[in-house]
Amino acid sequence: QVQLVESGGGLVQAGGSLRLSCATSGSIFSIKTMGWYRQAPGEQRELIATITRGGSTNYADSVKGRFTISRDNAKITVYLQMNSLKLDDAAVYYCNTVPVSVLPGHSTHYWGQGTQVTVSS
Repeated sequence: QVQLVESGGGLVQAGGSLRLSCATSGSIFSIKTMGWYRQAPGEQRELIATITRGGSTNYADSVKGRFTISRDNAKITVYLQMNSLKLDDAAVYYCNTVPVSVLPGHSTHYWGQGTQVTVSS
């Protein structure tokens, strides 16, 4: 059963940086475009960064120039380097495939527990 395990969140002052990690399994990592999503309280979950198998990246306008997505094929891990954090970046951050799909071992769309990012002024 594929698992998605996000980590690296925490409390940071505005203007600071965090690096998020997402550990997954090789069964999807090698064949899927991966992405980072986030969901703020009362808001819909949004896709903010994607990376293809070949390493091509794309970003939402809200994070472009500040966030960097990367992947380590050997560690089967996706990262999100977040710099110049703003109050609006506070959310729970998740990784998943792009588009979201039914992963091996699951019968419905599966999301990990996410990692909380809190930004203080």
